Amino acid sequence: MLLAIDVGNTNTVFAVHDGTRFLGEWRCSTYAARTADQYYVWLRQLMEFNGLDVTIDEVVISSVVPQVVFNLRVLSDRYYHCRPLVVGKPDCALPVDVRVDAGTTVGADRLVNTVAGFDKFGGDLVIVDFGTATTFDVVDDDGAYIGGVISPGVNLSIRALHEAAAALPNIDVTKPDRVVGTNTVACMQSGVFWGYVGLVEGICRQIRGERDRPMKVIATGGLSTLFNQGTEVIDHIDTELTMHGLVLIYEHNRKQD
Repeated sequence: MLLAIDVGNTNTVFAVHDGTRFLGEWRCSTYAARTADQYYVWLRQLMEFNGLDVTIDEVVISSVVPQVVFNLRVLSDRYYHCRPLVVGKPDCALPVDVRVDAGTTVGADRLVNTVAGFDKFGGDLVIVDFGTATTFDVVDDDGAYIGGVISPGVNLSIRALHEAAAALPNIDVTKPDRVVGTNTVACMQSGVFWGYVGLVEGICRQIRGERDRPMKVIATGGLSTLFNQGTEVIDHIDTELTMHGLVLIYEHNRKQD
């Protein structure tokens, strides 16, 4: 049984895959000081609560927070008696090429999304991930990762606005009823929502123009369904893209053995 772990800057997601489908998925806040013992107790309780009596014997990890990986390695070794496959490490092969400037390190999550996007939707993609950062990853016609765009994430922008301007409150992300707000919260919600819709549409338009070919836009991340309500530039939404990519990378490496 495979345990797939996706460590983001804000949340960490754990999912159990039986070789055919995911049996369960859970998330916690990303915290570098959380120990392997704490992870195990938390996971075991959640699995029992969901009626899962399974034996984990393989682990695959994607992480954008290097400090977290050590304790996840200990978790794999101590409790699941295996060496985890960590995306981005030299011993982890990818089923697609990475064509960027020499010496450039590409975030593991972006590579995983590329693998999953190409498998599900083919090539010539722009994958928009609404995470702590809002990223745009470009997938070539043969599935290769060829670069992208990184911009501040939605919640990061809201927090920065709240912290930098004393009179502005912290707000929820939502689609406002009107573009022109008549109070402070409505004005902020409109600026965030329609501002990011404009960001997504503008960057995707620029990428399509630079590539000079049709490009499908795939959105993922928790806020993808919300922002899809304000634009027609998104062709598909897949909130499970990263986990699917982790399974594909694990299976690819297992075939190499």
